[in-house]
Parts: sequence; C-alpha cells; structure tokens
Amino acid sequence: MAAKNVVIGIDLGTTNSCVAIMENGKPRVIENSEGDRTTPSIVAFTEDGERLVGQAAKRQAVTNYKYTYNAVKRLIGRKFDDATIHDSHIAYSIVKADNGDAWVEGRNNEKIAPQQISAHVLAKMKKTAEDYLGHEVKDAVITVPAYFNDSQRQATKDAGKIAGLEVKRIINEPTAAALAFGLDKKTGDSVIAVYDLGGGTFDISIIEIADIDGEQQFEVLATNGDTHLGGEDFDDAVIQYLVEEFKKDTSVDLRKDPLALQRLKEAAEKAKIELSSREQTDINLPYITADASGPKHLNMRISRAKLESLVEELIKRTLEPCRTALKDAGKSVKDITSVILVGGQTRMPKVQEAVEQFFGKPPRKDVNPDEAVAIGAAIQGAVLSGEVKDILLLDVTPLSLGIETMGGVMTKLIEKNTTIPTKKGQVFSTAEDGQTAVTVRIFQGERDQAAANKFLGQFDLTNIPPSPRGVPQIEVTFD
Repeated sequence: MAAKNVVIGIDLGTTNSCVAIMENGKPRVIENSEGDRTTPSIVAFTEDGERLVGQAAKRQAVTNYKYTYNAVKRLIGRKFDDATIHDSHIAYSIVKADNGDAWVEGRNNEKIAPQQISAHVLAKMKKTAEDYLGHEVKDAVITVPAYFNDSQRQATKDAGKIAGLEVKRIINEPTAAALAFGLDKKTGDSVIAVYDLGGGTFDISIIEIADIDGEQQFEVLATNGDTHLGGEDFDDAVIQYLVEEFKKDTSVDLRKDPLALQRLKEAAEKAKIELSSREQTDINLPYITADASGPKHLNMRISRAKLESLVEELIKRTLEPCRTALKDAGKSVKDITSVILVGGQTRMPKVQEAVEQFFGKPPRKDVNPDEAVAIGAAIQGAVLSGEVKDILLLDVTPLSLGIETMGGVMTKLIEKNTTIPTKKGQVFSTAEDGQTAVTVRIFQGERDQAAANKFLGQFDLTNIPPSPRGVPQIEVTFD
C-alpha cells in the first residue's frame, strides 16, 4: 500500500485490542505476528527484564502473576482512592502515585502508570500495522468507552503519545461500531441502539443514521453506561462461586493464595466462554493449593444455568442505562430499527436474550463484536485523512461539564448528550465586596453538588479591580 498518510484505527480494549486500516475503500482488520486478529491487552515484565505483550504475556501469567498486568484500562485516569478499582480479583498490586492516581507496582518497587502499560499494547498494535503496510505509521484514531470522563480520555491520549502515535481523534466505541455497521448499508434513515458490553466497561448509545444529500450522517442522540461493568465482573462472579464451593469442601480459602487465584481466573474465563456454546463444563485444577494434610485439587462441574444465575444481577445492571439513554434521546424501543451488539461478553446467550427482551427485537448478527470498534476507528481515520468523503459523524458529551458556584453548587455550562464540537459561555461575578481574585473549579458529572462530581481542574483569575460584589463581569466559556 503506497499511501503514507494512513490513519490506523485501534480498539484499545480492557481484555483484548484490535487494529484495522482502510484498504482500497474497504476496512481490514490486521492479524498480529501470532496470526490472531485480536491481541490480549496484557503486559508482563519477566525476572530477567524482558517485556512481554499480548499472548506471550498471557501464557506466563500463572507463574509471574505479580508482574503481569491485565485490565489496566480499569485504572487509567482514575484515582487510587476510587473504591471501584480495588474490587476485582487481580493478582498485581495497585499503588498510589505521588499525584494520587492509581498506578501499578513493578519490579524493585517501581511504580508504573497505567498509561505506560497501555502504551506497550498500543505499540504492538502500531507495529502490527507497520509490518503489514511495510512502512512507518504515525497517526491513529483510538477508541474509548462512551462513558469515559475527561481524565480517562486524556490518559488514553497520553498512552498513544508514549507509544509514538499522533492521536488524531479519540472516538467513542459504540459510535465506532455504528460506523462499521453503517458503511455499505444504505438503509435510508434509521435509529440504532449499540449495546456494548466489553471486558471492563458497558456503554449504550442511541444513534441516528440519516442520508442527507448523498452523505451519511451519524448523529449520536444519547449515550449512557457504566465504566466499571464488563466481562471481568462476570469472571469474578464465577471465581467467587468456585472459591466458596472449594471452601465448603476443604475449609481452605483460595482468596489468600495469589497463584491459585490466577489459575482460577483463567479457568473461570475459559468456562464462561465454553458455556456460551455448551450446557455444562468441567473445571479441573490439580494441585490448586496445599495445607498440612497435603495437596488439594479442584474438580467442579458448572452448568450454563448456574452461570446465568451467578451473573443475573450484572446483566440487569446494563438495562437501566438503556432506559436512561432512550429517555434522553426522546425515543421509545419501537423507534429502534436495529440493535447492534459489541464486545465479547455479548456472545453470552443470556445477554442476547435480555437485550432482545428489552428492545423487543433480536439483535443483528452481521456485526463482529470483537472487530466492529477497530473497523469503525479505521473508517474515522480514513475520513480524517480524506480517503473517505461522504460520512459525517456527530458525537455527544457523555457527562455534563460545569463549574462550582456559590454554596458549592454545580452550575452546568454544557449538559450531557450535547452534540460536539460545541461552545457555551456564561457570565459570573464576585461573591464579596472588594474581591480581587476568583478561583474557577471545573467539574464533570450529573450531581447537584459540585464536590460529588469528578473534579477536572481549576484556574485562578487575579488582579480583578476591587468593586462591590456582583459588579465584575467574568465570562467563562467552554469550547
């Protein structure tokens, strides 16, 4: 391929990542050096200082669990004090960075930023594309969950930069999937729901696809989700069950044994996947642990029905955001013409059943849940490079943006689900007579009290001429 200004599309997933390009007007997912179309989002550092990424890192996770990092997307852009990051069965240590962020512990007590770990995964995606194209790649479109906040988006951009990529655009995963679905389908005007249940996050987006003067316009009407709900939680539910059953039989608590937990994690994920196509599966883990009486083995049979009962509440948790998104979009389920499933966890029959029940129609089967997001990112990349011309994408802000005003109140300047790019301004004033400085604190979220929302940053306005309160005019504009 001769074109040097190719913009690659990368789906940086919690569990797996994928890279795609546009080639002769058609999207193509690129196989990695192992011949796989997706790469585990796992990075490991071995005892002799070697860095492993992808399948190679996954293969040695059991013997090097403390320095094998999976699902770091759940940490990116988050603070150490965020309770949600400490609730899953991970074997590596999460530590507090000097700025309060959640980082991971490396060898020799080194602290490593999640952006750094993600950068190694992105670098492998970049190399995968370069090996296929035969030349260097600099530009990329990277996807994030629609419900990611500003710090999580910025941290993802930083990871791209560390990997040597110029991140041309960060786009939302469900929007990317809609682009992948809409390309080649001249369906006229339609309203689609993208239900995206990945490894670590859940998103729902309601998107209108309209044909306007020969141009396909993708307009996101509303988006909602949960950035801490995904396939990893389904795995955790299975692990929890296995741990409790084993404890009943042997009085041994496997939670205290990181090596056993790592083996359980792999077995739980494998069993969950098998139960999408089978009614039951066996989990056999010989020598899982040992006590004074000798070695212990874990042998258990788990049925699809049992798995479904273990994750029933998790599936239910995805439906409330669907209701909210429909309401925000001003649509009812009857208005939805197609439902698209994205993310590996949507392969579970019970998830598909819940989606069909909720929307009153079976989800489409012609979208690959593992590849649609990377393909959509590649399409957006081709739009940015000028290779694709007849597509217009109108996305939205997932969360409201505002500033803290008197009494600690959150005054919203840009409401959630506002089409971007956008610009909004408002005039504020001083609260006291003779006030010469004002601190503007910026927050993102839906709560009435600013402190209950996500603090993004602040700036100080000084040298305000002393005047009676309410006289100085201070205009704050978000662009």
